[in-house]
Amino acid sequence: MPVGGRRDSRFGQLLRRGFTDPSAAGALLDTPALRPVAQQPTLLDALGAVADPDQALRALGRLVEAQPESERARLLDTLLAAKPLRDRLLAVLGASEGLADELVRHPATWQALVAFDTSDLHPGTEEFTAALADAHDRDALRVHYHRALLTIAARDLTGSSDLAQTAAELADLATATLRAALRIAEAGAPDDAARCRLAVVGMGKCGGQELNYVSDVDVIFVAEPVEGVPEETALRAATRLAAAMMRICSERTAEGTIWPVDANLRPEGRNGPLVRTLSSHLAYYQRWAKTWEFQALLKARPIAGDVPLGEEYRAAVAPLVWRAAERENFVPDVQRMRRRVERSVPAAQLDRELKLGPGGLRDVEFAVQLLQLVHGRTDPELRRAPTLDALAALADGGYVGRADAAELDRSYRFLRTVEHRIQLHRLRRTHLMPTEESELRRLGRSLGFTVDPVRELTAAWRRHTSGVRRLHEKLFYRPLLDAVARLEAGQVRLGEGAAKERLEALGYTDPAAALRHLTALASGVSRKAAIQRTLLPVLLDRFADSADPDAGLLGFRKVSDALGTTPWYLRLLRDEGAAAENLARVLSAGRLAPDLLLRAPEAVALLGDPAGLRPRGRAALTQETRAAVGRAGGPEAAATAARGVRRRELFRTAAADIIGAYAPEDSPDATTDQGAALDLVGSALTDINAATLVGALEAARAARGGEPLTRLAVIAMGRFGGRELSYGSDADVVLVHEPLPGADESAAADQARAWANEMIRLLQLPSVDPPLPVDTDLRPEGRNGPLVRSLASYAAYYRRWSLVWESQALLRAEPVAGDEEVGRRFVELIDPLRYPAEGLPERSVLEIRKLKARMEAERLPRGADPTTHTKLGRGGLSDIEWTVQLLQLRHGAELPALRTTGTRPALAAAAAAGLLTEEDAAVLDEAWVLASRVRNAVMLVRGRPLDSFPTDTRETAAVARYLGYEPGTAGMMLDDYRRVTRRARGVVERVFYEG
Repeated sequence: MPVGGRRDSRFGQLLRRGFTDPSAAGALLDTPALRPVAQQPTLLDALGAVADPDQALRALGRLVEAQPESERARLLDTLLAAKPLRDRLLAVLGASEGLADELVRHPATWQALVAFDTSDLHPGTEEFTAALADAHDRDALRVHYHRALLTIAARDLTGSSDLAQTAAELADLATATLRAALRIAEAGAPDDAARCRLAVVGMGKCGGQELNYVSDVDVIFVAEPVEGVPEETALRAATRLAAAMMRICSERTAEGTIWPVDANLRPEGRNGPLVRTLSSHLAYYQRWAKTWEFQALLKARPIAGDVPLGEEYRAAVAPLVWRAAERENFVPDVQRMRRRVERSVPAAQLDRELKLGPGGLRDVEFAVQLLQLVHGRTDPELRRAPTLDALAALADGGYVGRADAAELDRSYRFLRTVEHRIQLHRLRRTHLMPTEESELRRLGRSLGFTVDPVRELTAAWRRHTSGVRRLHEKLFYRPLLDAVARLEAGQVRLGEGAAKERLEALGYTDPAAALRHLTALASGVSRKAAIQRTLLPVLLDRFADSADPDAGLLGFRKVSDALGTTPWYLRLLRDEGAAAENLARVLSAGRLAPDLLLRAPEAVALLGDPAGLRPRGRAALTQETRAAVGRAGGPEAAATAARGVRRRELFRTAAADIIGAYAPEDSPDATTDQGAALDLVGSALTDINAATLVGALEAARAARGGEPLTRLAVIAMGRFGGRELSYGSDADVVLVHEPLPGADESAAADQARAWANEMIRLLQLPSVDPPLPVDTDLRPEGRNGPLVRSLASYAAYYRRWSLVWESQALLRAEPVAGDEEVGRRFVELIDPLRYPAEGLPERSVLEIRKLKARMEAERLPRGADPTTHTKLGRGGLSDIEWTVQLLQLRHGAELPALRTTGTRPALAAAAAAGLLTEEDAAVLDEAWVLASRVRNAVMLVRGRPLDSFPTDTRETAAVARYLGYEPGTAGMMLDDYRRVTRRARGVVERVFYEG
């Protein structure tokens, strides 16, 4: 074969093996030093498997040429014969130019890679100390250090050790190096060594046994005089030794450098003395230390010098570390520090920062350390220095969800491994992702990405940083965290005596019962109990912020008993801080919402999702209710299904109402416009009841069977028709039907009546779900008239017998269920009655006024206070609604804007038309909104409707809290109510009664 053909064949072979410059590689293989390699496919295959085959081949050529003539063949023969050595050496050469330079500078060093076998020997501090024992000066220490570093990198790059093992080995090598450096320093100053005891305490990643390949080694020095030596003399001696030790490691010699020793984490930083006594350290930490200094001390570990003194130091500072979270503004301080670190990164580098940027290593480390400091006060299992060990402990203890912890663990390992590979390349301290494609390719291949290394690496990097950032914000800014940190450790695990006193101080009236609930919830060693111990201190304060803390805690125990074995429940409360806050508010706000929740505790899931508390809308509710009814196996089961949907939606509405009422004004849950919040509740309750009627009517029709003879429509009346229901409102309806063509009218009427009666029966069956009372008394002739009439019958009645009060009642008529066409035609039928073309005759006006006056005199309950009765009292709902409805009857024909079933829209339209002054309209609107909110508050608190303020002081206080009053100001609430309604009554006197 021609020479050119052989070259072309080798070119293709090299290209397939991953060489990016096959021509240059071929030229190298033709050199005398590497010609034997070209003849060995095994070696070429091994080169093609490394991170950068071109770099590895160049380095191998340099290494072979650096060998004495007699050793070259031995190196190549050993590479060919010994696969472990081949894999290790070529992996290092292909990933690290820095270590390749060290190998070339000391050609015999490659033999260190033969000294261990595939049994995965993982040396520790003692093995590294022995390896450095012959280093008696700075240059020798560097040579021995780099030889040991080579072995660590070889194990790492060939997969013999994982990230955690590699980082621990690097920390152990640093420890051995510091010991050797201190030994050299002491040998150079024996008098100083005799005057003091000097302990070197490892900090940061060295202390945490998770060091990088190239990193500063953070230390703190502690010294004590030996017996008979003055303290000042001993400290000067210790300072000279410490400074010498730092120089031995940090200074550059003919053999390069090792790494800087950084003592800036000491008290007062670089402005403070390099060495202090133990008592001086403690005095500083007790009086002057900042939050970040306690965070740094999490990883403090004696590593060199006088180890017993170092252990004394660690034991003395540990209690201060685990009390740091009780400092004022501790959590916000740590959060601000993380933001400050991020802001320190130049904008041009932020997206490339593996360590300090968003989604970087610091995000994981800060989140883990913050959780350790907050919860480690009472859980010693969390007091672990390595980040991954601490993360695992947080997951085991229930402080972090297992899935979240697993994702953080994977991402942290990935990012640290990327950081290691980048630093290994030239043995430089850097945390920036490279931008050159060749460097990204080498990096990607070193991590096992072989198809499209650059694209695969970039995608994995972005995926991991995005996940880290999301989880960092979830954990690091968890709303409960600051509240837990503010509690004293004794409050997290309450002793019985202190607990009762604490509970009494918080306002619990039965501390013994409360303590029983706490014991039942939080005792034991299970994950569930651990999470409860995290949650309870915060929830206790939240309950105490309500009018009835005992009820809140009891409700929480009932919900927890019902859902305690459900894996998502406590995870939701722990991981989604809003869920726990919201649950506390809901459980302590009264009886209605907790009663609804306890009938179906799984609805607590709604509290963790901001979208979960938004009203779902009539169309969605109707569709779900119809589907549930369709799946049911009989009319009773169908009614149960429809009422189950209603119960859940009532809870959703009540929970959203409570949370919005109690939320701070700057909270996203807060609704600053109380009228708008009330409208949302009224609209949601209307949609819920309408969907329930649809389901019940369909169940009733299915139960009766047979061919349909008629079409039935349900017309909402009163507050139901006005979309302004309260929690305690009945569903006021009238029922209208239209016989199908050809059907017998009598039979059609019987069928419509049977459907209506069955619908009402199904809605009132005994059930765990709240009933939906259906009131049909607003139909023609009231209780004495037929339950259902045809359209023709309604037309005949209204033509001959209709009274003015019936026209007034029809102002709020609105179809809500059944046949839409029949409902539309009914509206067309009644429009002339409720919006009379000629306006309202004066005699009708007088009749309405007489009816209103008689109602005030006769229907107000005996003994009721007319100044606080929300419905019939002075300036209450009836006053305002009758005033608005009179304006609608008189002017609805000429003013289309008045043709609305809602009180507030009609009031606004009347003001816009000049029928009311803006001031009068505002007064009436304020009173109507306030009275309606009071009715809702009373129902939420008592679980039963009441048209006045409750007499029980706790219930009154709870109503006041819902309305936004501070504790102890219920009297102010009543004064405000009387003031607002008194002003509204004045407007009613002028407008409705005309003076």
